[in-house]
Amino acid sequence: MTMNRQEFLRSIVGLGLGAGALAACSDDSGGKDAPASTGNCLAHGTNVNIGTNHGHTLMVSVADLNAGVDKTYDISGTAGHAHSVTITAAQFATLKANTSISLVSSVGSAHTHSVTVGCL
Repeated sequence: MTMNRQEFLRSIVGLGLGAGALAACSDDSGGKDAPASTGNCLAHGTNVNIGTNHGHTLMVSVADLNAGVDKTYDISGTAGHAHSVTITAAQFATLKANTSISLVSSVGSAHTHSVTVGCL
């Protein structure tokens, strides 16, 4: 049986290893903001939490981090309606310093999503 990262983290909490094990990660099940990153974005890439998610996706590549220029991403995924988020050059610099960033998506179907990008 293979287990994804989200399932693994939930199993750690279930074993009583506590919230400290979850401090660097977040899932995409919505709601809570992710803590500051403790990983290394340039070495390991990014993780994304889309609050109240229903099929939206966002991938921020190491190439985008290295380019470090404003970029708008379409996060529609399989949701059936569009949203976008823009990461600015300053926010890419923050990610390169291994600190998470928080964004709000554009309005789509009369709602927005909180988006947190952190480091693996």
